[in-house]
Amino acid sequence: MFSASLLTSAKVQEFIRDAFKRKLDALQVSTALSKAGYSSEDRATIMNYMALVPKIQEKFGSGNLLCDKLALEQSTAQDIGRWKANLWPSEYGSATVHDLCCGMGGDSFFIPDSFKVIGVDLDENRLAMYRYNIAAFKKNAETHCADVRELAQNSNGKEMVVFFTIDPARRAQEGENQRDLRNLAPSLEEVIEISRHYQGGMVKLPPGYPPAEIPDGTEILYLGGHSDCRECLVLFGTLAKHPDTVRAVMVDKAGNALAQWSRSRDRSQETLDDEFQEKLDRNDSLEGKDRTYRTATSRNDLPIGEIVKFISEPAPVLIRSHLFGSAAQAQDPESHLISEGIAYVASNEPLPAPGFTCYQVMAHSEISTGSVRAMLKEHDIGKLTLKLRGVHLDPDAEIKRLKPKGKNSAILFYTRKAGEKIALLGKKPV
Repeated sequence: MFSASLLTSAKVQEFIRDAFKRKLDALQVSTALSKAGYSSEDRATIMNYMALVPKIQEKFGSGNLLCDKLALEQSTAQDIGRWKANLWPSEYGSATVHDLCCGMGGDSFFIPDSFKVIGVDLDENRLAMYRYNIAAFKKNAETHCADVRELAQNSNGKEMVVFFTIDPARRAQEGENQRDLRNLAPSLEEVIEISRHYQGGMVKLPPGYPPAEIPDGTEILYLGGHSDCRECLVLFGTLAKHPDTVRAVMVDKAGNALAQWSRSRDRSQETLDDEFQEKLDRNDSLEGKDRTYRTATSRNDLPIGEIVKFISEPAPVLIRSHLFGSAAQAQDPESHLISEGIAYVASNEPLPAPGFTCYQVMAHSEISTGSVRAMLKEHDIGKLTLKLRGVHLDPDAEIKRLKPKGKNSAILFYTRKAGEKIALLGKKPV
C-alpha cells in the first residue's frame, strides 16, 4: 500500500535520512520502525520505498523523489529525458504541455521551463508523487485528476498552443510485463484520437511495439544507450519535424546524442510475409535448423551469406529500428547476415562503433565438444567470454565443461549459420 502522506511526513523523512546515514540493514530498519510504533502495514510501505531509493538515485540523479516500484519502472530516466527536452520547439516556448498519464513525473522533469506543464492522471497517488517530485526538481506544474481521453476532447481551443506527451500504461500490476505489447491503456487507437486535439505531441511506446500499427505522417524514434533500447517514441503534428522517418538515437548518461541513424519509413520492412510469420507462430514447438529466432524480424534487413572476416553485434537501437542493415552496408556494401532472424552481421570490413561491436573471426566449427575444444587449443585460448544468440544453454556451465587452457583470451559465439548451430571464435579488431 502506497501512502504519500506517510512517506512525505517530516518524521518519516527524518527516519529515512538517519537510516541511510547509519547504513542500517533491513532487519535493523524493521526493528527501529517497530519500536517507533509504526504498524506492520506502515513499516512495509516505508521499507518498500527505502529499497527503491538507490534505484531512484541511479535513474534520476536524486534520491529525494517519491514513487512506488511500478511508477519507477515505467518512468523515463534522466538521460533519455534530457535528450527529449530538445524536441520541444523553442518558438512555442510559452505553450502548454499536458503530461497525460503523468505517473511520478519522469516525462515532465526535463520539459523546458518556459512551457506551462499540467500533469494529468486518474490515480491520486500518482498525482501526489508528481506534485512532490516536480517540487523536488524546482519546477512549477499543475495537476489535474481526469481521464486523459475526456480531457483532450474538452481542452481544444482553451490554450494558445497545446502539446501533449503520454506514456500509456503497459503493465497490469506491479512486476508483471504485458506480453501483448499492444495492450496499452489508453490504446494507440485512442492516443491517435487524443492527438487530433493538440498541435503536436509525443507518445512513448515499448521498443517492441509493432511499427506497422503506427500511423503515417508521424516520426518514429528508437532511444537507448550502448546496451539497450528503452523506448519507441512517436512524434505527432508539429513535433514531427521529419514525418515518415525512422530514427535510432544512442544517448550517453548526460543526455547527449552519441550517434544517430535515420531512413525514410518503409512499410515493407514492418510487415512480415505469410511464410515467415507462420514460422514465427510455430517457433516454440520447433527445434534445430527449423527454428527461426526473433532478434531480426524481417528478411529485408540484410541478405544471408557466408562467414567472412568480421562478425558484428548491432546496437539494440539499430536492431529495434531495423536500421542496422543500412548502417552496415554504408560501411561495407557486401555486409550480410549469416542466418535468418539473428542479428549478427558478417562483413569484410570492420563495422564502426558505437553502432556496432565488431569482432575479428579467428575460426569456426560445429558445436560439439571435440570440435570446439580443438579450435580453442589451436589458438591457445584459456579465457573465454561466451555469447549466445539462437542457442540456449548455461554459459558458465559450458565454459566449465570446455575446460579451456591457454595464454590467450577470446570471444566464443554459439549461434547459427543458415539455421544450423555453429561456434565462432573471435577477438576484437585492433
